[in-house]
Amino acid sequence: MATDPRIHFGTKAENNARRERAFLELTPAERFQWFLRSFEERRDPNAKERPTRNFVIRKKA
Repeated sequence: MATDPRIHFGTKAENNARRERAFLELTPAERFQWFLRSFEERRDPNAKERPTRNFVIRKKA
């Protein structure tokens, strides 16, 4: 049975070091894209509305 290459077993320190090495191997432009995408992944689990990719400005009553 082949192991899924996306699954890594290791300590927290080992996994953090592996992720850091992978990040540092990216080009500066790829790092910036990763940074921008990281904001899209932040979701409020208590949000009443489904998040969209639209920029919405609401006027307070």
